Amino acid sequence: MASNVNQPQPGQATARPSRHILRSGWTVLAAVLMIFGGAIAVLEGISAIAKDDLFVRTANYTFKFSLTGWGWIHLILGILVLVAGFAVFYGAVWARAVGVVLVGLSLIANFLWLPYYPFWAIVLIAVDIFIIWALCAGTLHDRSRP
Repeated sequence: MASNVNQPQPGQATARPSRHILRSGWTVLAAVLMIFGGAIAVLEGISAIAKDDLFVRTANYTFKFSLTGWGWIHLILGILVLVAGFAVFYGAVWARAVGVVLVGLSLIANFLWLPYYPFWAIVLIAVDIFIIWALCAGTLHDRSRP
């Protein structure tokens, strides 16, 4: 007699296979924060491109670009981080490594953005550091599970 171990019995709920990549709560949190951080960076970029008066004008800054140049940098990085965040959320295997690289670039860009809008830059730097930690901690946590 053949045993049907993997088939559900009548009246039993079928269990959906879980994705290995989403086992860790840190990975899900990193994906959500990447989406949030990417959206904020897009808004930051749009504001800078529009030459909003919200930003501080610095005269003697070492990494001096035009406000429009910084806006394009933040806009492009924000879009890439946003897309990578959705990819991490949906379980793409490549998205973690790409996410760490993109968020690292976003962290550097926000560090260089400090003189223009300090509060916004500090918040995004903290979010970026936590995202990198969560992506790496999620990877280690997922490897330890069967």
